[in-house]
Amino acid sequence: MATVVRTVGIEGIEGYPIAVQVNVIGGPAVMNIVGLGDQAVREAKDRIESAFDQLGLKFPKKKIIVNLSPSDIKKSGTYFDLPMLIGLMLESEQLEPIDIDLDEMVFIGEVGLTGELAHFKGVLPMVIEARRRGYKQVVLPKESLMEASRVDGIELFGFSTLYDVVAWLERRLIYEHTLEKVDHMSEPSRFDFIDVVGHGHMMKYITAAAAGAHNMLMIGPPGCGKSMIAKRFPSILPDLTKDEAIEVMAIQSVSGTLGEYKGSLTRPFRAPHYNTSPNAIIGGGTYAMPGEISLAHNGVLFLDELPEFSRQTIDSLRQPLEDHVVTVARVKQTNTYPANFMLIAAMNPCKCGHCGTGACKCSPSDVRKYRQRISGPIYDRMDIQKYLGKVDVMKRESDDDRLSSAAIRLRVLEARRIQEVRFEDVPGIRTNAQMESMHIKSYCKLDVECEALMQKTYEKYPFSARSYNKIMNLSRTFADMDGAKDIRKSDVVSALMARDLDKEDALKIGD
Repeated sequence: MATVVRTVGIEGIEGYPIAVQVNVIGGPAVMNIVGLGDQAVREAKDRIESAFDQLGLKFPKKKIIVNLSPSDIKKSGTYFDLPMLIGLMLESEQLEPIDIDLDEMVFIGEVGLTGELAHFKGVLPMVIEARRRGYKQVVLPKESLMEASRVDGIELFGFSTLYDVVAWLERRLIYEHTLEKVDHMSEPSRFDFIDVVGHGHMMKYITAAAAGAHNMLMIGPPGCGKSMIAKRFPSILPDLTKDEAIEVMAIQSVSGTLGEYKGSLTRPFRAPHYNTSPNAIIGGGTYAMPGEISLAHNGVLFLDELPEFSRQTIDSLRQPLEDHVVTVARVKQTNTYPANFMLIAAMNPCKCGHCGTGACKCSPSDVRKYRQRISGPIYDRMDIQKYLGKVDVMKRESDDDRLSSAAIRLRVLEARRIQEVRFEDVPGIRTNAQMESMHIKSYCKLDVECEALMQKTYEKYPFSARSYNKIMNLSRTFADMDGAKDIRKSDVVSALMARDLDKEDALKIGD
């Protein structure tokens, strides 16, 4: 009868249970690994044979069959080494665990030729799945212990070598839990809005964007402070909740970049260069890895010089901005990743950057072509579209005329608390920006005066159904910022004033 050892596989950021079945039968001395494993999985037989030699064990000179069940799911990675090795040792009767229930234990980890255990990508979601499946204990490399410790409710055993694992299983080694629990902490930002001068009119919209997680596009000449404002957004956003932090760290774990946000409650801030490929933004590679939009999940994706990104890259954001998830399909794998990010973008008004300042050298046709690098549907998905003017650097502005990040954050947190209560029983909705038409009918009711204003505005500036929803969502956020129960006329006016691009005819720019 075959020996079965439990482990966990991973698809995207979701784990799934795997039974490693090992059987030694009569026949030629060969080791076959079946169950749709990739090259890294198949190469495990050489690492396992070397590990046997390092432990002074006898590698079976018979036919060895290892099945990774379920066998109809493609598997990749080196973390199957440890469970396959333990299974073979048990099957060949060279390992005798004492007082251990292997059915309640999961083994994951890469084994080197000298018997050391090595870290691998995706530890966190694997341990989460092991806990969800009811397993009590996880044996893994010591290097992976810190990452796995983010998960409560399951006992972890981290070892540096295979020898230590075997000694512990046979009770020749007493394991001491020495890892201190690391609390999630927010990291202080080195940027502060107190440094921003000359844009007092923008603070209301910056606060609203952060309060409701609204997308924002800033248009202005070079050096006016667009990037400066964007980089300060993390300083006014609320901390990640524990569940959100686990989601972020799971994505980082799979991508191998968890160290960037290890234990942090600060929201991710990603700012890829405009030469970045569509695959790097959306996700891709041989094994359909997460891209920048998933790495920015629950945080901010900042696209500076937006028109300089390729048209394909920009338009690839359409579906994720609506659905908040992205499915990356490749030949070897198809994975779905969360992509609930807040998009902050910045652009110049024209190629030379000085349109509207009197110093522009671009023709009306050049301006039009430059702005048409961004499609209408992308403009439509930006809740806030605001022009920024050139800053008079010689004008002195007192600190009393500026707002600090701490002051703005207080208003943001209060608005988020209101939304938390509002959407407590609404699955999948955390902020006003995520509301769909059915939610707008319930939470964004307008009085007669507000309805008349919207009707009058529509007659002058016809907007799309999506734009209408964006205006309603933003109006709700402005009301929340003041603690108002109902949307007021002033809230609707503020939301309408946030859409500068909707008020100009793209075909007549510069005429």
